[in-house]
Amino acid sequence: MSWSLAELAGRVDGEVIGDSRRVVDRIWPLDDAGPGDLSFVADHRHLAAARRSGAGALVVARSAPELQGDQIRVENPARAIAVLLDLFHPPSPVVPGVHPTAVVDGGAEVAPSASIGPFCVVGRGAVIGEGAELGVGVVVGADCTVGERARLYPYVVLYPRVRIGSEAIVHAGTVLGADGFRYVSSAEGHRKVPQVGGLEIGGRVEIGALAAIDRGALADTRIGDGTKIDNLVQVGHNVQVGRHVLLCGQSGVAGSARLGDFVVLAGQVGVTDHVEIGPGVQVAAKSAVLSDVPGGGPVAGIPAIALGEWKRRRVLEGKLGSLWRTVRRIARRMGIEESGDRGD
Repeated sequence: MSWSLAELAGRVDGEVIGDSRRVVDRIWPLDDAGPGDLSFVADHRHLAAARRSGAGALVVARSAPELQGDQIRVENPARAIAVLLDLFHPPSPVVPGVHPTAVVDGGAEVAPSASIGPFCVVGRGAVIGEGAELGVGVVVGADCTVGERARLYPYVVLYPRVRIGSEAIVHAGTVLGADGFRYVSSAEGHRKVPQVGGLEIGGRVEIGALAAIDRGALADTRIGDGTKIDNLVQVGHNVQVGRHVLLCGQSGVAGSARLGDFVVLAGQVGVTDHVEIGPGVQVAAKSAVLSDVPGGGPVAGIPAIALGEWKRRRVLEGKLGSLWRTVRRIARRMGIEESGDRGD
């Protein structure tokens, strides 16, 4: 699809600098873009690449330094590109109907505009909303709900009593509503505690491939509206995740933890059970949250502490060698060096 700069600027509340009639055919990276391409400058680090680029036009911030060539100036280039990518790559339309190889229980309710793909299974009492799409091999258990215009990619599995909100996206291989990991141990071994709650996924949630979110033990596990979950993320039973939370790859949240709105867990973050992370907290990669974190700024480390304090400690760690040598010199002058000291 081709678009003029004037048309594109109108979609993102932008201002065209240069030829508003210029037509571009695709969005492409700065280093490889040609005359028919639109590229973008996400921040000041890419200005040098932008000046070298052969792109026909650029999307840049209104505050960016002056650049040569045709441009669309906007408040937030990254957000503008996200909007424009939808124009150049619109999602494929949902084709209504139930594939002949699908198995749909007679007690299920499938909206006329929904699409049920090959080899899907839809259980008793399940409800599939208008415009929803189930990819190849999706399993929807008994009494589940898939909201309007939700999209489940191939081989997603919904255990019974999972509710998915409208316009949610669940990527391939993800399992929603499996039993939480809870056992009572004794000399006789480990006895499973039945997990009889459900799982509620809010509207416009996106869940990556091969993620797993457990059902609640008694009450429901909940994922708030607008939350985005990366590939290979584990969320335990009874967890309560707020709105617009970001859970990055390989992060894990143990049972009954609570995450406030707009929390961010970077890659490989671990959150222990029954802790609460306040609204807006950002947890740095590979950190471990072992106690409650009130709302506010970023935290890092094991256990996670305020990011500024973590940075200060890291600087001090780098100075330990010189501090130790200084202490040894002072000790020698005072004649109190311990025998057997081999520090250096």
